[in-house]
Amino acid sequence: MTASSPRLSAASLGSLPAGPRRPGYDRAAQGIGIVHLGLGAFHRAHQAVYTEERLEAGESGWGICGLSLRSPAVRDALAPQDGLYTVLTRGPGGDEARIIGSVLEALTVPEQPDLALARLADPATRIIGLTVTEKAYCRDSGGALDEQHPDIRHDLEGQGTPRSVPGLLAAALRRRAETGAGAVTLMTCDNLPDNGRTLERVLRRFVELRDPSLAGWMAENVSFPATMVDRIVPATTDADRAAIAALGYQDAWPIVAEPFSQWVIEDRFVNGRPRWEEAGALMVQDVHAYELMKLRCLNGAHSSLAYLGGLAGIGTVSEAMAEPLLADFLKRLWAEDVIPTLPPVPGIDLPGYTAQLEERFRNPAIRHRLLQIAMDGSQKLPQRLLRPAADRLAQGVVPKRIALAVAAWMLFLLGEDETGGSHRIDDPMGEVLSATARGAGRDATALSDALFAMPEVFEPALAAHQGFRAAVREALALLLRDGVRGALRASLAA
Repeated sequence: MTASSPRLSAASLGSLPAGPRRPGYDRAAQGIGIVHLGLGAFHRAHQAVYTEERLEAGESGWGICGLSLRSPAVRDALAPQDGLYTVLTRGPGGDEARIIGSVLEALTVPEQPDLALARLADPATRIIGLTVTEKAYCRDSGGALDEQHPDIRHDLEGQGTPRSVPGLLAAALRRRAETGAGAVTLMTCDNLPDNGRTLERVLRRFVELRDPSLAGWMAENVSFPATMVDRIVPATTDADRAAIAALGYQDAWPIVAEPFSQWVIEDRFVNGRPRWEEAGALMVQDVHAYELMKLRCLNGAHSSLAYLGGLAGIGTVSEAMAEPLLADFLKRLWAEDVIPTLPPVPGIDLPGYTAQLEERFRNPAIRHRLLQIAMDGSQKLPQRLLRPAADRLAQGVVPKRIALAVAAWMLFLLGEDETGGSHRIDDPMGEVLSATARGAGRDATALSDALFAMPEVFEPALAAHQGFRAAVREALALLLRDGVRGALRASLAA
């Protein structure tokens, strides 16, 4: 990074070196029509890029205000850049840089609560989007609102700035109702089963408890479309920032992404939307089949790689796919345990889809860290691996490949890999999971029994299934005795 290298901003945009594609429309003439909760890397590499395409095509009034719910880090990086940032698309053939301008404003809710709430309740805001991760929905083990969650209890008392997503949304809807701000679409883009209905369920329950008079207004003025989103977006590194500096300018928080991108959206918008379909999104009446396909095929495979590869001391997805045993394991996982649980997906050949996933996972230009994927396992495993396991059991088949992945997660909770390295359990239940695993120790029966007894992770019917319990216990014994590669050989030989 040279001292003369300009910082990306609206003022410097015209003088930057040639190379990166940059916004070709008048950003100053754009209004904010979308407020997005969770201004993380994925949103900026995905929905913000689709929106950028529509602004480039001449649509107006759909600029984005991004709200960070906790840390000011993203706001602090983007505010001096006037919301501009670079998406660096990395494929086997090289990099392609594009400066994105659709994010017009970045705020942090705890530090700017009044302005954040004003944006959410502004009549110009017609869509509120979310990419806040599974844990931010404050659900209990049954998928309902966790009424004992500390943030929910705080927000139900109604004192101070809302701390939870349901609390913040309810406050925004109340203000919209009181001021006549008009209808709004709440569009979640998180990896949750039936994500639109999930958001609607937890928010309606919060409103019933906190502000029941708002329920009627919501029924007339709020919609909750489900979506499926797909693009691999690893965490930004200093090497990525250096790659931008080599282009001749500074970007405090560029985003790296693979070339592939997919967005399937239920067309249920109550107050207009950009024509995202003209940017490549697929507008459908029912997203369920697409969502299930992605959660189980892509996300389930990612979690399996994260725990098996993480235990083996492997760092990234592409490095894991370079291990023939892991690559072969994924093929068996898809073919035997996952695809048989999926309904037909319009326009999709499922074996072809998983073959494409394998190719994407092998992309050496995308350094997607396994420890990043391993985060929040207690929230991710139920929909990614445990529900397909239950479906396969209902079909009369014990899913042996899923059992091995679940066993790897259990062993991963001890915080050590086979090379002598250690890792932190980054999970909302991290302390109790770690304590439970350490208390059971490296004994397959004790460790599996202790974790199966946690209804926050394992539904009682699945935990009670003796065939699945036995398969997980046997896989765990293999991992403890023969290591990851030995257990994979045994699994592939079965």
